[in-house]
Amino acid sequence: MQNVARSLCRRSGILKTLASAQVQTPTNPRSQHLAFSPTRPSSSSALWNLGILNHTAIAVPDLQKSLAFYRDVLKADVSEPEDLPDHGVTVVFVNLPNTKIELLYPLGENSPIAGFLQKNKDGGIHHICIEVDDIESAVKHVREKGVRTLGERTKIGAHGKPVMFLHPKDCGGVLTELEQK
Repeated sequence: MQNVARSLCRRSGILKTLASAQVQTPTNPRSQHLAFSPTRPSSSSALWNLGILNHTAIAVPDLQKSLAFYRDVLKADVSEPEDLPDHGVTVVFVNLPNTKIELLYPLGENSPIAGFLQKNKDGGIHHICIEVDDIESAVKHVREKGVRTLGERTKIGAHGKPVMFLHPKDCGGVLTELEQK
């Protein structure tokens, strides 16, 4: 799994972003301080904590073919398809021991996944989802830091919990979903 995570990070530019980030040290006090800890806030005033990777979402052009691959070839525990009309998708969850893969298939003419698949005919990674322990505080904080959100308010996601998507241009090219733990 670590190799898969490294590969995803390389493709999305996360490792390049982290490698080029400056970390504040006693010998370099003017550089920006970056804290990536799931167990403590990034600053003394933060009221929320970053949690685990909940899932990686993959847009698929053929849901049944993708479902069969994970279930029959990889022998994964795969959920039944679930239509989410408010989000314009049909989802299937591939349950892994340490996270999930969310297969996304367009539902309806205005599905955001349909547009993604028009640009990426074979499908591909659509977004990552990270849990936070206080979604409202997290959204307020990222907005204060200049990160654009895709929506004014949180909405209920596929797991029945509040979510907010962050603009990929502000997140190293990765569409990032924050989800209430």
